[in-house]
Amino acid sequence: MARVKNAVNAHKKRRVILERAKGYRGQRSRLYRKAKEQVIHSLVYSYRDRRARKGDFRRLWIQRINAGSRANGLTYNRFIQGLGLAGIEVDRRMLAELAVNEPGAFATLVEEAKKALPKDTSAPALKS
Repeated sequence: MARVKNAVNAHKKRRVILERAKGYRGQRSRLYRKAKEQVIHSLVYSYRDRRARKGDFRRLWIQRINAGSRANGLTYNRFIQGLGLAGIEVDRRMLAELAVNEPGAFATLVEEAKKALPKDTSAPALKS
């Protein structure tokens, strides 16, 4: 039976890890063991942050919608409530896009939301 040699596979494994660690600082890009630890940790960061990015963008969209709706005299939560009552189904991503790039169209949506809201006298007046 032929002898099995692992040198090619072992070298490839090490080369792949060191290629992935390219650009890391110090020993983490040069020594196999340190590079392997850092590459594994980097993959963990990537996995975690791909999921965190979705929440980050949602928070950014909400901030932009809030700024746009307050500029038109309505708070974010009252604006979203009014859109729901008016039956306007636009997601936060599109609302944020409108608030930034199409202020006129966004103002129209705010007016529609205002019309749909019940007159609540206990709500504090928004400072202009």
